Amino acid sequence: MRIRVVHRVGEAVEVVAGGAEILRYVYRPDPEPFESRKPYAHPVRTLGGRTVTGYRPNDHRWHKGLQMTASHLSGQNFWGGNSYVHGRGYLPLPERVGSMRHDGFSAFVVGDDRFDCVEDLTWVENGGGEWAREARGLSVHSVDEEAGAWVLDWSIRLTNVRGSVLEFGSPTTAGREMAGYTGLQWRGPRDFTGGTVFAPGAGAGAGAGAGAGELMGTQSSWLAFTAEHDECDGHSTLVFAHAPENLDGRAVHPSHWFVRSEPIPSVAFSWAFFEEFALAPGESFAYRYRVVVADGAWDRERVEGYLGGLVW
Repeated sequence: MRIRVVHRVGEAVEVVAGGAEILRYVYRPDPEPFESRKPYAHPVRTLGGRTVTGYRPNDHRWHKGLQMTASHLSGQNFWGGNSYVHGRGYLPLPERVGSMRHDGFSAFVVGDDRFDCVEDLTWVENGGGEWAREARGLSVHSVDEEAGAWVLDWSIRLTNVRGSVLEFGSPTTAGREMAGYTGLQWRGPRDFTGGTVFAPGAGAGAGAGAGAGELMGTQSSWLAFTAEHDECDGHSTLVFAHAPENLDGRAVHPSHWFVRSEPIPSVAFSWAFFEEFALAPGESFAYRYRVVVADGAWDRERVEGYLGGLVW
């Protein structure tokens, strides 16, 4: 299927397929500093036009579609909102909240059936210090009307420019059990609450909310989240997948899933769930991720078959 890309310079990039805007990547951040100003993808939609991301929900205003985050980074919060402090809980500490600055696109290529770009960003701590440079890759491809699915690839290469070590952690590394959220995070829309979550050989095949608790903090090559929409008659499925090098020992640190179906629908590719890792000055790390956006309630067999037909 052919795609069309609209670049609203200084604002956002929109990808349209078959009459539906399937992706809007907003790189002009929202104005509230406490929400950790940074780019995000919202709305993300299926080819059938169903929205599969949530934006500024009333429980967590800083949750915005699909976005790169770092909940605990050398005392700063690049996740947004309240910061977790062991023994005191979540506190509004605006002096800890950093931001990610869009510096431009070093690559921007539009084809008939594919879009690829590289965005250059700077991670800025709350006091204005530039701590890291990021090269972020975004690719939209495999837009398949027959399968009812399309693919978003998202990569990160982050370099420490701080001049001292950067320490990456999460609320769990700070003392809160099983709350290891950080890294690339998806927030689902309200109607995904209670959805079904499964992974290779684990999780549920059916049943509201089944599987998320079982999969929290686990490792696998992919994880799927499916739910039934309000207003329209139908389901949608998202599949979150790791590139092979994320899991075979080449990554800077092992990844685990942060996943909840209730009380909120959320998935994060957590790079520091149980343990912190350090990045020395001048050093870099990289991860590659894949998100499949599909109409319908896919099962494990269909997910595995579809992923098997894609190449990295």
